[in-house]
Amino acid sequence: MATKTAMITIAGRPNVGKSTLTNYLVGEKIAIVSNKPQTTRNRICGIVTKDDTQFVFVDTPGFHRPRTKLGDYMVNITRESIVDVDLTILMVEPIPSIGPQEQGLIDQLNAKKCPAILAINKIDTVEKDILLEVIAAYSAAASFACIIPISAKTGDGVEELMAECQKYAIESPFLFPEDVTTDQPERQVMAEIIREKLLWCLDREVPHGTAVEITTFSERDNGVIDIDATIYCEKASHKGIIIGKHGDMLKKISSMARSDCEKFMGTRVYLTTWVKVKENWRDSDFLVRNFGYRE
Repeated sequence: MATKTAMITIAGRPNVGKSTLTNYLVGEKIAIVSNKPQTTRNRICGIVTKDDTQFVFVDTPGFHRPRTKLGDYMVNITRESIVDVDLTILMVEPIPSIGPQEQGLIDQLNAKKCPAILAINKIDTVEKDILLEVIAAYSAAASFACIIPISAKTGDGVEELMAECQKYAIESPFLFPEDVTTDQPERQVMAEIIREKLLWCLDREVPHGTAVEITTFSERDNGVIDIDATIYCEKASHKGIIIGKHGDMLKKISSMARSDCEKFMGTRVYLTTWVKVKENWRDSDFLVRNFGYRE
């Protein structure tokens, strides 16, 4: 049987729902999500194999104006991810005006002559009249192959989106085994799960200044997995916030993370966490690369 593949980048501003869509398409949680912008830092592939076609969805960091070395890395990842793919899905919110982030991505797509679909997300939050205004604004700004209103949260419109993506599949051997859902190593998934809980449990700038390193990842004879993780933050005061009174906050973060780690691994997990300070690590090329953010 001849097989096909499609490499598809999902791009958009921070917090527009790219990771939520990736998880919905794959059918399991491979990309972390939170209510805070700039949650995704790395390029993450979600792999969907249906019959004779394998879709590789590339979830990218939100396109924004960078203020740190880490921000530069994230924006470069997004720029590079819309080149040499079969299709780009530009995700936008249902706002009837085009923001600078969206315009920047549209300009890049036009310059590279990349085929693109516009996916208007969060349609469950607006009236139909507003949605029509959004469609009109983007139709005037660029020549999209099609415009599809969706809700990444409920799945509305996602089947239609997949049908459009199918049109861009090309004859090729599968790039990944059929049962694989992500290209991320298990250690990276575990680190990202812990970072997600930091984003959910902590306020303001504290979680954005954290990085997670898995220092031990081993499996016992009975299948139980032992994980040691170090959480890095930028200030001593942030360390105290992460640990919390009597260690309560760190216990909460670790307990929530362990539960999700067990769901992903399908077995019991023993998770031990520490907190260390690395001042201003987001502005250090060496530390940004050391924590796994490499282009």
